[in-house]
Amino acid sequence: MKFLIVDDSLIMRRIVVNALKALGYQSFEEAEDGKEAMEILKKDKIDFVITDWNMPNMTGLELTLAIRADDNLKSIPILMVTTRGNKEDIISALNAKVNNYLVKPFNQINLREKINAILGIKA
Repeated sequence: MKFLIVDDSLIMRRIVVNALKALGYQSFEEAEDGKEAMEILKKDKIDFVITDWNMPNMTGLELTLAIRADDNLKSIPILMVTTRGNKEDIISALNAKVNNYLVKPFNQINLREKINAILGIKA
């Protein structure tokens, strides 16, 4: 399974990649914003997107809407990982059709639970 980690923070991308590696995943692409993520999605086979919300050029919410509007990409699972934890933001993300939502800070266990829930893997 190939993950695309989208976050304008290099440190946060490292944290997510290291957590995924600890969970046994080995294939990753990275993007600094939604615009770069869309370029990667159009040229590479990506199986799962983990995106931040707050980014320049194209936010995670805009990225989610763009993915869901593209017939070739719309079925890719999306996990939003963000500091935005208020109810209105969560509802906005779910309305945009993210598959799940994780509020920062998070730990490896939280990440595994959200990925497994999206993929339908029982704990």
